[in-house]
Amino acid sequence: MIRIVLADDHAIVREGLRQLMMTTADIQVVGEAGNFVELQHLCQRTAFDVLLLDMTMPGLSGIELIQRLVAEMPSLPILVLSMHIERQIVTQALKVGASGYVAKGSLPETLFVAIRKLADGAKYIDPLLVNDLVFDASDSDEPGARLSLRELQVLGMIAAGRSLGDIADRFHLSPKTISSHKIRLMQKLNIDNNADLIRYATQHMPFEI
Repeated sequence: MIRIVLADDHAIVREGLRQLMMTTADIQVVGEAGNFVELQHLCQRTAFDVLLLDMTMPGLSGIELIQRLVAEMPSLPILVLSMHIERQIVTQALKVGASGYVAKGSLPETLFVAIRKLADGAKYIDPLLVNDLVFDASDSDEPGARLSLRELQVLGMIAAGRSLGDIADRFHLSPKTISSHKIRLMQKLNIDNNADLIRYATQHMPFEI
């Protein structure tokens, strides 16, 4: 039996996933969490094989959430189940330690296959996402594909309306350093003013990573 934990801040989504898993003979939900703190406590007291994770939860979320989980539980297979399928987000999630990524719009069978693959020690990428990921970022027409993880994080926080001072506090860096990241990402995006940067950020960064 494959034991999984569901981490999603929407109770209705978790209940739907629990009911979905009940249609299988080999997958069992052994715990649920709606935020990072609940997930931490659950991981400390529950034995399980795969974490099914929505990155957009209250508090710690996104790429930083995966990094923290990997640091605390290096051998934990993390399967991201998300509505966000932008190339840069999927790529960074995998780079920092997620073992798999499935779009929420995929068929249940895709999710079952992913869970079983991760439980066997393999990795898995949703077929819906593969075409976008097989091309090297340097060949992409999307400027955001050339941004570093920190630049993507800064861009995501700009999209959320955070000031440079807020961003600096979040990452324990100086405002000058954050300003440098902002300048570099604007250069990579060929953007030369704040209005266009905010417009790009809100269109391409659906949440803070």
